[in-house]
Amino acid sequence: MIIITGAAGFIASNLAALLIREKYKDLVLVDDFSHAEKSANYINKQVTALVNRDEFPQWLDQNHKMVQFIFHLGARTNTAEFNPEILNKLNTEYSKTIWRKCCEYGLPLVYASSAATYGMGEHGFEDNSEPEILTPLNPYGVSKNEFDKWALKQDKKPYFWAGLKFFNVYGPNEYHKGRMASVIFHAFNQITANGNLKLFRSHRPEYIDGGQTRDFIYVKDVTKVMLFFMLNRKNSGIYNLGTGKARSFNDLGNAVFSAMEVNPEINYIDTPLDIRDKYQYFTEANMQKLRNAGYTGEFYSLEQGVDDYVKNYLKTGKHE
Repeated sequence: MIIITGAAGFIASNLAALLIREKYKDLVLVDDFSHAEKSANYINKQVTALVNRDEFPQWLDQNHKMVQFIFHLGARTNTAEFNPEILNKLNTEYSKTIWRKCCEYGLPLVYASSAATYGMGEHGFEDNSEPEILTPLNPYGVSKNEFDKWALKQDKKPYFWAGLKFFNVYGPNEYHKGRMASVIFHAFNQITANGNLKLFRSHRPEYIDGGQTRDFIYVKDVTKVMLFFMLNRKNSGIYNLGTGKARSFNDLGNAVFSAMEVNPEINYIDTPLDIRDKYQYFTEANMQKLRNAGYTGEFYSLEQGVDDYVKNYLKTGKHE
């Protein structure tokens, strides 16, 4: 039995789809299933059970002998959430509960951290960095960093565990995320509606307009890495999960236009003043630690990932 928390959400529902394709049939999905807009992410999946998030700790106490692995991907992921009590409860304390249960019952654990822990990247994007030196830019990033710090300090750890610092993930099943969905998702909708795309103008002389960069990673690569850790339970620790190749928003926009077979028309608008001082101009995951752990898979290029996402999901409305 494999547990996936946050299973109604974006990345976790893609992981469930991959595991089902790989013939893992005994899946238990954990989440708050009261949000109708997420139902398409799980409603047609053949799984063993759906367990409410609040009931999961007690459920695990009663069923741990049947569990082989836990993927803890559930969290409040809204970077505009500023209520520290909600973030502490859902992102930090709930994760501590699952960690302790994994220690108690001898269960391996993969959990979702975030590249948001790196803040402006003033200390680089090294997954060997000590979390204490990092300064996240928002309460969401703080909540993820607090758990990373806590986990590394624990004397009792699961016999295998991995925290994955997701960079800019995009792909199917993010339809419900609204403004928190990927730039690819919003670009597709803008181009569909208006035939053009708006990107932020650069306010730093060393970057051209639209030349700001991110490490964009296709969700199908993210889930393959998680499957790798399930099958290779060694080298516990915190790992970056990006492609290791920063790409510009102009590159992204042109990839979406190409996949849609529309002539590119990009317009630039000022970055809003309230976020301008904290706007990141560069993120890029150092992926050497994952490679050293034995992962040899090739990552989708931005063009390959966008092409698959646009043609096979955004144009069709298909879910994974």
